[in-house]
Amino acid sequence: MRALQFVAQSAKETDERRQRKQRASHMILYPAIDLKDGNCVRLYKGEMAQATVFNDDPAAQARAFEEAGCSWLHLVDLNGAFEGAPVNGAAVEAILSEVSVPTQLGGGIRDMATVERWLARGLTRVILGTAAVEDPALVREAARAFPGQVAVGVDARGGRVATRGWAEETDVQAVDLARSFEDAGVAAIIYTDINRDGAMRGPNVQATAALANAVSIPVIASGGVASLDDLIALRTCGAPLDGVISGRALYDRAIDLGEALSILRGAEPPPRGGRRPSP
Repeated sequence: MRALQFVAQSAKETDERRQRKQRASHMILYPAIDLKDGNCVRLYKGEMAQATVFNDDPAAQARAFEEAGCSWLHLVDLNGAFEGAPVNGAAVEAILSEVSVPTQLGGGIRDMATVERWLARGLTRVILGTAAVEDPALVREAARAFPGQVAVGVDARGGRVATRGWAEETDVQAVDLARSFEDAGVAAIIYTDINRDGAMRGPNVQATAALANAVSIPVIASGGVASLDDLIALRTCGAPLDGVISGRALYDRAIDLGEALSILRGAEPPPRGGRRPSP
């Protein structure tokens, strides 16, 4: 019996290693559409007062990303994150009516009714951030009810998780929060370094890799991507990242979207100079 258990466990570990290796060689680019007052914006380090409007028609922006070859979209209801309930629902629904690619949404989703409502309206995946800290039982309930459709947002400043639109800091360590959902059946962990978000100074590669190597859950990197070199650094960081979210760098055209998609799909980039990402 012990021999059979050992073989089964070894087979499971081999399969997990294979899946993690596949994730590392092929990453998904998630273009970010952050919604504030119905507009597509980007914040600087999560500060609502420092919002730059990039498009007043989020649905058109979503369609442009889809037409450019993006296979997923990452949506955030910024007002909802502060209010604790959906605010930019009309903009989200307009996006869903315009595109056919999978979409994930975070911000203001803090009860089962809201999870059910958004998934029923066509979202592929919901992201629970504040709820992951304040009501982890909700995450587990939602993940059981909707397998593959619930992700956890781990948003950290200095390694500690921040909640409620990043306005409230906690003593919870990012890695500890991620590990606490290992057996919950969540589809992904979205790890954001708040101090890098929108700052265009490179992602926190070291912290992202450490978190991804600490869990078996697929991890999506977020915050700070500013160049193709940053994407290369994440793809080759030694951790099996599922994907990376990019916002300002795409809107500012600091990153060529076609080249970014190619690099994350495993193609070798052309030789280039330029800034290397900070660790």
